[in-house]
Amino acid sequence: MNREVSINAAMALALLAVPIIALQMGQTFTITLATRIAILALAATGLNLALGLGGLVSFGHAAFFGIGGYAAGILSAHALSGEPMMFGFEGSQSMPVIWLVAAVVAGLIGLGIGVVSLRTSGVYFIMITLAFAQMIFYFAISWPAYGGEDGLSIAVRNGFPGLNTMRPMEFFLVAYGLLMLTLGLFSLMRSSRFGAALQAVRQNDVRVASIGIKPFPIRLTAFVLSAMITALAGALYADLNRFVSPSMFSWHMSGELIVLIILGGTGRLFGPLAGTALYVILEFVLGGMTERWQFFLGLILLAVVLFARGGVMGLLAGKARHG
Repeated sequence: MNREVSINAAMALALLAVPIIALQMGQTFTITLATRIAILALAATGLNLALGLGGLVSFGHAAFFGIGGYAAGILSAHALSGEPMMFGFEGSQSMPVIWLVAAVVAGLIGLGIGVVSLRTSGVYFIMITLAFAQMIFYFAISWPAYGGEDGLSIAVRNGFPGLNTMRPMEFFLVAYGLLMLTLGLFSLMRSSRFGAALQAVRQNDVRVASIGIKPFPIRLTAFVLSAMITALAGALYADLNRFVSPSMFSWHMSGELIVLIILGGTGRLFGPLAGTALYVILEFVLGGMTERWQFFLGLILLAVVLFARGGVMGLLAGKARHG
């Protein structure tokens, strides 16, 4: 594992170094690009908990991503207008408060979706999670109070104590810090008894049940935690763009998160970051040359699936040695 640890450390330092260098050179766009990588990697890390460790191929995680985005947009809108929400709460422009609300709401909705969806498996699980996400997508479109299909603008980026988040570098540090914290928690969970049980359930749930461990609560816990992490990324993504729309709930977003994990390496600690960095860089480079850059991304994804099933991390660090 020493080789993988070294590569992980190098990737973490590289993601931090690029915007610092860009700041010295006055390249604000590069800082924004690095921030986008950090946020999407955070969302992919959330899905990686369910997909990579638990084998739960969810095609509905865009629902939680969008919930986080709308939590940021709605709370900010009410804080600026002074118009109270439920129970007299007037909203908030504090990122920690927004993250808490986003995580709690996504966790509760994830609990409801998980209780129903996890009673199925395989393609049925994929279709049920997709169906729930599409239900929430169409609800957002038909919600005129918060923009409907036109979305909702965030006039001023929400704040973090001690930082000016309107400055690209300081907002990047918020996203980067949350990503590193989440990766640390992911590593602890993977090496814990819960992580071992989750990976065992993925491999053979019948054997796990035969020794007295119920697979359903383990999968449900992983699914809910995954939803909460993905919602945090959604809140940051809305603040990055200062705009939230129903497109965050789209099945395309769910598919993109799965692509990020496959590109980086399913179940690998820094797989989501590696896959996201590759995806965003390809989008930037190829997108500047042709409008059909997704075609070349598809070829790369096909090559990964056929010849490098461990993704970028598999090529760089070799076969994973954990469960």
